[in-house]
Amino acid sequence: MSKVKLQIALDFVNLDRAVEVAKQAVQGGADYIEAGTPLIKSEGLDAVRTLRDLFPDKVIIADMKTMDAGKIEAEAAAKAGANIITVLGSATESTIRECVEAGHHYGIKVAVDLLGVENPVSFIKKFKSLGVAWIDVHCAIDAQMQGKDPLELLKLIRQETDLILAVAGGINSETAAYAVTAGADVIIVGGAITKAIDVKEATGSIKKAIETAVPIETTLFKRTGADDLRRILSMVRTSNISDGSHRLPSLQGIKQLIPGTRICGPAVTVRTVPGDWAKPVEAIDVALEGDIIVIDACGQPPAIWGELASESAKNKGIAGIVVNGAVRDTADIRALNFPVWTKYTVSEAGDPHGLGEINQPVTISGQKIFPGDWIVADDDGVMVLPKDRAVEMANRASDILEGENRIRQEIKDSHSTLAKVVNLKKWEKKGVQGAIG
Repeated sequence: MSKVKLQIALDFVNLDRAVEVAKQAVQGGADYIEAGTPLIKSEGLDAVRTLRDLFPDKVIIADMKTMDAGKIEAEAAAKAGANIITVLGSATESTIRECVEAGHHYGIKVAVDLLGVENPVSFIKKFKSLGVAWIDVHCAIDAQMQGKDPLELLKLIRQETDLILAVAGGINSETAAYAVTAGADVIIVGGAITKAIDVKEATGSIKKAIETAVPIETTLFKRTGADDLRRILSMVRTSNISDGSHRLPSLQGIKQLIPGTRICGPAVTVRTVPGDWAKPVEAIDVALEGDIIVIDACGQPPAIWGELASESAKNKGIAGIVVNGAVRDTADIRALNFPVWTKYTVSEAGDPHGLGEINQPVTISGQKIFPGDWIVADDDGVMVLPKDRAVEMANRASDILEGENRIRQEIKDSHSTLAKVVNLKKWEKKGVQGAIG
């Protein structure tokens, strides 16, 4: 290939939205157009036919991810107007061969997607012997959410083959440049274009990064590891976290004291009894800068926190507190602008008996919270991210935020409504209700 190509992956479920993004991406410099797997599953090969009619001179990829019936699917994709069909590398040799042979007959090339292939480097020569045209080095979305990317595997496979190599999986204007130097011939970009507020501009930025092999900094469309967790969580809302985690509820009954405040950080947990403020205050000395003190006082008054404790915590650099119980001195706490989420506000305090423990698991609103779990709190409530899942939950929340940014822009551009933009009626649940079996 004379130069590295940019492929836009249209992973939508609504064809109208996919088409509009495709038009803007082509204006921005996209070379290839991919009817993504969700789009084909939702709209069928009519998606490919539509793209072929709209872009007669463009290479169209049908991302079928074929696992069986290779001849049938390759023939159907070719007749719909696709130039390339994807087959999973984990399919049988006969399925891959059937795709290739049908491709020879109907004029369509075959790309093998390495998703699900264990030790993929050892399979490269086999794929070439079967007659495939190129290899898709693909980091799955669920793996991306764990902070993984495809670039190291791309480097290894480049050393083993002269086939066309395409790379996909969370590529953005920063990583596209690294993909070029790692040996990619085709760079497949999904969310960094399809979820961008300005699709044309985003495509042009990635195209420039590809042509110059120089990274262009971006804030969104990048997945994090543990080292960058606070930055990602500072960008998202608790609603994004909930949506990305199958509608996980917030800590019910725990309310924000100062509207507009937002916090995120690791939890220092405290267990005490109603009114015993000794352990909550002692936790200030245990907590580090940026930590959040989470106190379970059995969800009852009297207060176990007030203005003096807030002053101390703010001086220490503690991000805020969450109280399953009561606080007082709320006017003074507001004046300090110290972030507090609490179940009750009352006047009366208890006494420092010293009952309870610091940095032991607590349970609030039915959710168990361990020391080191991540807490995010804003106007909508308090979300708990278990430390062993915090990276994935943060990345999924970021993905939700990016998708909402794009839908918001489509509503503005079309002067329409949410229901119309996402074609809500089409996706209302249909069919017989009740148990199966």
